[in-house]
Amino acid sequence: MTTPSAPPVPRFRGIVPPLTTPLLDRDSLDQAGLERLVEHVLAGGVHGLFILGTTGEGPILPHSVRRELVRRTLAQVAGRVPVLVGITDTVFSESVALARFAVEHGAAAVVAAAPYYFPVGREPMERWARTLARALPLPVVLSNTPELVKLVIAVDIIRQLADEPNIVGLEDSGGDLGVFDGYARIVREVRPDWSLLIGREQMLPQAHGLGGHGGVCAGANLVPSLFVKLHAALEARDDAAAAVLQGRVLSLGRLYDVGTQPCRVVVGIKNALHEFGICGAACAAWAEIFDAGKRDEIAEIVAEITADSLRDKPKQVPLAADKQ
Repeated sequence: MTTPSAPPVPRFRGIVPPLTTPLLDRDSLDQAGLERLVEHVLAGGVHGLFILGTTGEGPILPHSVRRELVRRTLAQVAGRVPVLVGITDTVFSESVALARFAVEHGAAAVVAAAPYYFPVGREPMERWARTLARALPLPVVLSNTPELVKLVIAVDIIRQLADEPNIVGLEDSGGDLGVFDGYARIVREVRPDWSLLIGREQMLPQAHGLGGHGGVCAGANLVPSLFVKLHAALEARDDAAAAVLQGRVLSLGRLYDVGTQPCRVVVGIKNALHEFGICGAACAAWAEIFDAGKRDEIAEIVAEITADSLRDKPKQVPLAADKQ
């Protein structure tokens, strides 16, 4: 009698934070800040790390800084969780070269959004994805980021690409749950081995309900355990706990509205990390610099976040020696 084979398991699931990139200035990595940030996020129980994404300002960092970040992050993580490396670039050969560098240092996969600057049509989009997948030494997760690349990766294109063995999943930051649902149908019907992750953290419960496997949640740079607990509650179908945790996620999102200009999510996170004492607020992007009033707003929100985090910690049980 033949034993039925187990269903395919997605390679990546859970909370995979898009790690911000601590900088001393626009062109210099903050090595100590990176070490503190990696340990802070891993201590929160995350299921992976994603470096050089949008939150990590990957496409606008010098190539030397990208490689230094890859090398140092992978050396520090040392296999504790899988690390995904963003290789989005306008130059195809640069994407492939960074992927080769990443595999040499132990990356689990790469993440690629469509080429930007020059618009890409539907047929060239599919051709780009196939050519990239076949050229890479690592599995690739495709990223739908229409706000930045001015292109939605259409559901029917993804269905066409489902025959590419080196494509292992999708990260969707488009914010359109109809598109996400279309991706989810393809995963269910054609590629159950694919990972499907949502990039808009406030949509994590809806994405889970549609069949998503987790989230690339920027706020997990700050309070990783909050997102890990929310994911666990969703997996356990604990609606009451999930509702409470989702409320805290939405409250945390106030950090992203302190700024009024583009890149305000990255700027909000970096200023909050500065308040936490993890790294400075320097950005690679030509982003808004917060004045004293906005920094005070960030400090108030961080104080609330810290209070919530302390409240969630289990009470310390005194050791026998402490009772004497």
